[in-house]
Amino acid sequence: MKNQRDKLHQYQKRITVITTRETDIAKQCLQKGDKKKALVALRRKKYQETLLEKTDAQLAQLEALTNDVEFAQVQKDVLFGLKQGTAVLKEIHKEMGGVDAVERLLGETADAQAYTQEVSELLAGKMSNQDEDDVEDELEALEIEMSGMKLPNVPSQELQKVEAVEQETKEEKAKRRRLERAAEQTSQPMLA
Repeated sequence: MKNQRDKLHQYQKRITVITTRETDIAKQCLQKGDKKKALVALRRKKYQETLLEKTDAQLAQLEALTNDVEFAQVQKDVLFGLKQGTAVLKEIHKEMGGVDAVERLLGETADAQAYTQEVSELLAGKMSNQDEDDVEDELEALEIEMSGMKLPNVPSQELQKVEAVEQETKEEKAKRRRLERAAEQTSQPMLA
């Protein structure tokens, strides 16, 4: 089609040259006083102009057809892209297992989270004050160990008074911790 369009353009150029030449011939004939030859030249020019108009119309049709074909090719490419995209989406959905699989997975995740929360609540409720004190003592010991502080060596002989003081200190720590826990529990909002 593009070759045909190019040929029509060349044909138009030839017709334009002919019409210009016929006009020149008509002028020369008029200068010589030959009206009949001037009329013949102008009639040939008019005929060439008619051909030029027809060629313009054909060229416009050809260009419109070329544009339609190019646009149809673009549409075909878009359609092909849509088909490929749809196939990829279907494959992804197939791999995901569909809506039911996603809903099932979300349900399982919610169940697992609820179970974890329930276990945490049960463990928190089952620990006695003594267990809590032991855990906090262990935490304190780890903090001291991590900070690099050195504790004094343990005496080799038994000290009765020291044991009583240590017992008092442990009881005071336990009491302080119970008070701290009670304060924390009252400051935290109740979970529904």
